[in-house]
Amino acid sequence: MKSAILLVALSVCWFAQPTAAADLTPVEVVEEAVSLLAEKMDGRKEELAADRETLYALIDEMLLPRFDRKFAAQMVLAKHWRDADDAQRERFINAFYQALLRRYADGLLEFEQDRVTVLPFRGDLSKPRATVRSSVMMDDGTKVAVDYELVKRDTGWLLFNVVIEGVSYIRNYRAELDSEIQSSSLEAVIERLEKEADVPGDE
Repeated sequence: MKSAILLVALSVCWFAQPTAAADLTPVEVVEEAVSLLAEKMDGRKEELAADRETLYALIDEMLLPRFDRKFAAQMVLAKHWRDADDAQRERFINAFYQALLRRYADGLLEFEQDRVTVLPFRGDLSKPRATVRSSVMMDDGTKVAVDYELVKRDTGWLLFNVVIEGVSYIRNYRAELDSEIQSSSLEAVIERLEKEADVPGDE
């Protein structure tokens, strides 16, 4: 069940609205994302389910302006980021982003706007990070807590993490990739992600 929610949550995160982003509060970023996602998906679920490349392109078009790829990748790699050279960092950022895009693209096909409730913001906007809380209603009527974590940049608030009932996707990936790097190498992990995402490797 949590996997299905994560699919939807990441999709909402990805579809944040880039228009006048510098003027949006963290809550407005998420609310705009929910509305925009519903608009983009209206009447197109069957088409996108049958055409993966169009689905990926649609996500990529909306995600890049509002998702902090470098920050998310750096947090996932943690201590291994310091050991990576510049070329490896760039390859990891791109491969990790593309792998996420493909792994969670199906979340779009499960999205229903009326099941998402964005809660009032209770944080401090003067701080560099913010958390927007929301809830997603399941088929049986129960509600699941979904938090969106954002970081403040010159261009506005950027999304970088989703936390579902206290479980962070960044922490999960950090643990998973750390174990994989320890048993193989950072280069092997990057190559595996590039292959998974069909990204050209370092020639």
